[in-house]
Amino acid sequence: MASSSSSPPRTWRYRVFASFHGPDARKTFLSHLRNQFSSNGISMFDDQGIERGQTIAPALTQAIRESRISIVVLSKKYASSSWCLDELVEIFKCKEDLGQIVMTVFYGVDPSEVRKQTGDFGTVFNETCARKTEEERQKWGQALTDAGNIAGEHLFNWDNECKMIEKIARDVSNKLNTTISKDFKDMVGIEAHLEKLLSLLQLDYEDGAMIVGITGPAGIEKLFKDKIKGNAKSYLILMRFAMSSKMILVAEV
Repeated sequence: MASSSSSPPRTWRYRVFASFHGPDARKTFLSHLRNQFSSNGISMFDDQGIERGQTIAPALTQAIRESRISIVVLSKKYASSSWCLDELVEIFKCKEDLGQIVMTVFYGVDPSEVRKQTGDFGTVFNETCARKTEEERQKWGQALTDAGNIAGEHLFNWDNECKMIEKIARDVSNKLNTTISKDFKDMVGIEAHLEKLLSLLQLDYEDGAMIVGITGPAGIEKLFKDKIKGNAKSYLILMRFAMSSKMILVAEV
């Protein structure tokens, strides 16, 4: 169950965590997706350097829990990896417990095969489960069913993969922006701090430009931008570093 509105707002270290089967997607789809996210200022967890084993690494579990959105890239061989399946179980646990947003991409596989564990996807899943307990099979199967029930992007519906990736990046940006108000609504006293910051900006200054650096949890720049929008005489340019919560606000006044 997601945390109640009375709980303090959660600070997300990463905006996006991607669960994928490396040989199917790392050097193709995921590489292009990561570049698009970087261009859009969206930080994404990088699992390079984490040694793969039979069980999910604690560092990955922690990264999933610290990500605002998880994107599950379901490919033909996704279910061949018990590591991927354990990630998927953890992702849906975070969806239930922390209110994490889960998005799906069906990369060369039909959603119904994922949902029902049938066809070629089901064959691969059964081969993985043959070496596991019935309990593991059931929890993995349920996670795959849940993933298959989420309406996501389907590669077969696109003539151009780059366009699909651009659409995913836009959807992620929109989801991040719409959750900001909920993440900050219970921050008692933040308005007073923003007012103090605005007073230091000297928005009536007619000449030149000012650079303001702000460090905080994901979404703080949007809150500040909304607050300043009605006062800035020219425009505000927002640039977010792709791999951190740090950002630079450049306001021409």
